[in-house]
Amino acid sequence: MNAKPINSILFVCLGNICRSPLAEGIFGAVWAERGGDRDMLLDSAATGGWEVGSAPDPRSMAIAVHHGIDISAQRARKVMREDFSRFDLILGMDRSNVADLKALAPAAMRDRVYLFLEFAQGKARDVPDPYYDGKEAFAEVYRMIREASEALATRLAARASVPDSDQASSTM
Repeated sequence: MNAKPINSILFVCLGNICRSPLAEGIFGAVWAERGGDRDMLLDSAATGGWEVGSAPDPRSMAIAVHHGIDISAQRARKVMREDFSRFDLILGMDRSNVADLKALAPAAMRDRVYLFLEFAQGKARDVPDPYYDGKEAFAEVYRMIREASEALATRLAARASVPDSDQASSTM
């Protein structure tokens, strides 16, 4: 990805009720804790449409609240074509999400789509879908997303402090 500033991030999972709402909420909390120096547009969406309009899974809301984060106002929505031009960075929770996103994205915007843990931490791992599992799976997903959000915030802060090398031009 080029070094242009990242001012907007879309987190994506299959139904937009478990992992991506958590990622939106957790990253927003981490960014705020660190005094994110600019407005950051954050959102989450689904590759599938069957949960559109639904609140996050009660287990996602519970683990978020346990850590002082309220995601209850979020509502599931499906990824739209406009999202690829609206967001600087689109992070899929697993490889299947990333494949679906790249298939949907206009060719010129596929470079905005990444696997969340790989982009944030350099780990080519999926955030597993906890939907069919119990509370411990949601707690583990929370921990994974929190660690990745910390790494992502560090990466974005470092990136923001580096001058853009593309600004120098030989025609000046």
